[in-house]
Amino acid sequence: MALQKEPTVLVLPGYLDSGPGHWQTRWETAHASFSRVRMPDWQHPVRDDWCRTLDAAVAAANARVLFAAHSLGCLTLAWWATSYATSAQRDKVAGALLVALPDPAGHAFPATANGFAPVPGERLPFPTIVVASTDDPYGGVPFSQACAAGWGSRWISIGARGHINADSGLGDWQDGLGWLKSFV
Repeated sequence: MALQKEPTVLVLPGYLDSGPGHWQTRWETAHASFSRVRMPDWQHPVRDDWCRTLDAAVAAANARVLFAAHSLGCLTLAWWATSYATSAQRDKVAGALLVALPDPAGHAFPATANGFAPVPGERLPFPTIVVASTDDPYGGVPFSQACAAGWGSRWISIGARGHINADSGLGDWQDGLGWLKSFV
């Protein structure tokens, strides 16, 4: 299959999806090449179901793929890349922006999310950037730094911005969009 020149951006929300004020939704609304991966159950995530859904989305893309992942979407992507994807699918990926990693061992991790621990620690097979907040209630700086080191990711702190979601007041979050576009 011949791939289109402009990459497809697959938007990977986390637990409960991303609402209207979330930077992911704003990006998807503003850019025709951005497409949300619709998970089978936003309230009761199961790693295998989410990874297989992601697998189908990558297979269906007729262009190189970029990922804009948030929270549980980041863990889904790490599991997909290390345990589910074929080498041809991995080669299709231009890069991934991984924002606000949640710690499955943390007290705030959703009890209804299954199969996401332990987090894969091996290098991811495509370029990645991990973006963290210094006061994220779902995952601390040491956790995100350890993931970034294991995955071979660039690590960026944006200071105290909570879970880097709609409540963070980022609007269209131009810095994040710039980091995503840096992969191409």
